[in-house]
Amino acid sequence: MTEQTNEISVRELRAQAADVLNSASARGQITYITNRGRRIAAVVPLDVAEEAEARRQKEDD
Repeated sequence: MTEQTNEISVRELRAQAADVLNSASARGQITYITNRGRRIAAVVPLDVAEEAEARRQKEDD
C-alpha cells in the first residue's frame, strides 16, 4: 500500500469525511487535520494505527 500525505482543515473534513476515510483505507493515505493552520490530529490507515498501538504497549511493558 502506498502511503501519501495530505492536509485538510476541520471545516473541510466535515464536508469530506467519507472521502478522507476511504482514502485512508483504500489507498493508504495519511491525512493531517488542521485547525488555524496547525496540525491537530491525523486520519491514518488502520495498519499504521495498530502498529503504533503495539509499539506503545511494548514500551509500557
